[in-house]
Amino acid sequence: MTPAARPPRSLKWRLALWLVVPVLAITPLLGLGLYRLLHGTAMDWLDESLGDTALSLVSLVHAQDGQLSMDVSPATDQALRFDRQDRVFYLALAPGGQALQGDTSLHTLAQADAPLAAGHWRFSTRTLEGEPVRLAQLGARCGPGNAVCQMFVAETLHKRDSLQRQLLMATGLVLLMLCALLMLAGWGVIWQGLQPVQRLGQEVERRDLDRLDPLDTAVPAELSPLIAAFNRLFTRLSQAAAHQREFLANAAHQLRTPLTALRTEIDLALLEPHDPQLTPLLQRLQRAVDRSARLAHQMLALARAEAETPQSPQALDLRAVVTQVAQDWVTRLPAGPSEPELDFELQPAPVRGQAFLLRELLENLLHNCACYAGEHPQVTVRTGSEGDLAWLEVEDNGPGIPEAERDAALQRFQRGTGARGTGSGLGLAIAHDIARRHGGQLTLLDARQGPGLRVRVTLPLQPTGSTAGPARHGGSHGG
Repeated sequence: MTPAARPPRSLKWRLALWLVVPVLAITPLLGLGLYRLLHGTAMDWLDESLGDTALSLVSLVHAQDGQLSMDVSPATDQALRFDRQDRVFYLALAPGGQALQGDTSLHTLAQADAPLAAGHWRFSTRTLEGEPVRLAQLGARCGPGNAVCQMFVAETLHKRDSLQRQLLMATGLVLLMLCALLMLAGWGVIWQGLQPVQRLGQEVERRDLDRLDPLDTAVPAELSPLIAAFNRLFTRLSQAAAHQREFLANAAHQLRTPLTALRTEIDLALLEPHDPQLTPLLQRLQRAVDRSARLAHQMLALARAEAETPQSPQALDLRAVVTQVAQDWVTRLPAGPSEPELDFELQPAPVRGQAFLLRELLENLLHNCACYAGEHPQVTVRTGSEGDLAWLEVEDNGPGIPEAERDAALQRFQRGTGARGTGSGLGLAIAHDIARRHGGQLTLLDARQGPGLRVRVTLPLQPTGSTAGPARHGGSHGG
């Protein structure tokens, strides 16, 4: 078995992915650059502060009788070493390398570095007493002549480490917020940019064979070729549908004339003297012609239903439609033991629609009952309203349609496996199409009591100012 193909990602997700991947790839690089810039600036500022301490040492060096000395009071020493986070060390060396004042522990580090010329600086990270320190070295003129003293100032790295952690946290937080804002902004831009596509999709979704007028949706210039392609397709579909309806109507109309003449000839043959052995043959021909005439009538009704545009519906009542169809139907009922028994339970059911289409709907449902209900058919027609729906029901006492076959029974030229009679499989399909054209639904249900099929048609209720009371029309009709 081949694995099921994964559904393609939506355009929205693709655009989001194309936006997120570059952002996630570039943002760390930008963050690293920002961190290094801030870190370098902060460390330079701390080095300058350390250098200021070294400069203050130069002012404490004095020359007396050709000898250099450094006078540092306890208060001055405390001021030089003051720092809330780090330990500070300092050392002043004469031009010959003798210590003038300061921490002797720095002497080893001082001897490891070459002396600097006057006005030159050196910053380095070293280890003092087992602890890393930042060391600043300054070459400064002191005493008579061009003598150059070396000033050393060192401090531990607690302040620098704390600042580094704060910079990392601040930079990370800024980057996270930046990523979130960019993704939100990107998603908003994608959503807003795809709105014309969604509106176009909704407009196309509302199109059907009854509404194939050109699209006139405001879209960006990039979608104009797609709009033009849709409009050309709608034009071709409209022409094809018109040709199909015209062919169906012409074919059905052309069939009705010879079938009517053939039926007349058969009726005359049955009335004229003839060999009794030909009677069964003529009767079979009569039934075949009736079936063909019914099929032609249904095809013509189907073509007319598809050609009719639902742009001028009229207010009417399903109860009145049933009454009119029943009067016409009763006059055509054959006399005999297999005559259908018609019951009516009618209540007001106001709707808007085409009266002739709704009459055709009911005609097909009644004919369906007459064809498939078998011997002694009992048919009940009901109308009424419930909530915001008006409904029409036609129920018979026939074998019904199994639930698994009901969806197929609504398709054209489909009949149930247990169907009897000579139907063509168009009656329910035509009724289903007419119901949908009126914004309603046709449902096949079990009979309320006993075996049989109950066809329920629901249509949008048309509000009315009149409040007609319920009406129940006579129990049955018998020949």
